[in-house]
Order: sequence, then structure tokens, then C-alpha cells
Amino acid sequence: MAGYYHPVDEDDDYVSRTHDKREAEEAQALGEQLIDLRPEQLAQLDLPERLVDAVLEAKRLNNHGALRRQKQYIGKLMRQVELAPIQAKFAEWEFSSRAHLAVFHRLERWRDQLLVDDAALGELLEAYPALDMQHIRGLIRNARKEQATNKPPKSSRELFQYLRSLAEAH
Repeated sequence: MAGYYHPVDEDDDYVSRTHDKREAEEAQALGEQLIDLRPEQLAQLDLPERLVDAVLEAKRLNNHGALRRQKQYIGKLMRQVELAPIQAKFAEWEFSSRAHLAVFHRLERWRDQLLVDDAALGELLEAYPALDMQHIRGLIRNARKEQATNKPPKSSRELFQYLRSLAEAH
């Protein structure tokens, strides 16, 4: 029974097998996320060449068993890499994606308000002084006509594109 007992001293650098296994699983999960990245994103991560090659190989594989083995190999390689910079880059991409999505939703709300409420145009003018009033009024008028006659929302899309160009210029 003496072989199972392991006293933990303050000076001892003991790490449990559970902790090691958890770290290995985390590394493998992060490695599997690498497979879903576009090549330009992969290039931003400053990964070892062997790991990049393994990820590119995994993208190419179709056989389930081969892909599973390749993911395990990527996990093994990931255990030799510092995970924090990779996790930070993923977090940065996630934040950027959420910010873009928030802007997109805000512009959709502007467009929807403009189509139902004439007062929204004044609010939009306050928010974006560089607004071309004549152009946007024409887009709103055409979009309303399209809605009333159940036509495809061509002008509504143009209105959204114009709002997006305003937001980008602002």
C-alpha cells in the first residue's frame, strides 16, 4: 500500500495525473479548433512548422479514423506549444466577430426604423451628419414601395449598404 501514498510537500512540484490529463485534453481541443481556421488565420498564430503541416493534413483527410488519429497527433504536438498566445488570438477573433455582429444588428435596426418611422431619419442625421439626405430618402421611398407590393427588397438592401458605408466612414 505504500506505493499509492504520495505526500505533498510545499517544496515538491507534484502534479496529479488528472491535472496532466486535463491539460492534454485542453491542448487537443485547442488543436482541433486549429483545423477549422482559414490558412491566413493559421499563419497569424506563429506555430511550429510540424504543427501547421499536421493541421493542413487534417484539413485534407476525409476518412473518420484517419482524421481522429491526426487530431490525436495534433494534440500531442500541442502539448509542446505555449497555449496562452493561441488562446489569446482566439479570444481576439471572437471579440472582433462579436463587435462586427453588434454593428450589423445596429444597422439592421436603423434600416427597419427608417422604413416604418419618418422621425428616425432625423435621428440618423444627428448620428451621421455626412448623410446624403436626397439619396437616403429615395432609398427609403423605394424600399417602402417594394414592401407594399411584395417585391424583392432590392432598395432595402441598398439602404442597408448605404448605412454600412456611413458607419465605416464614421
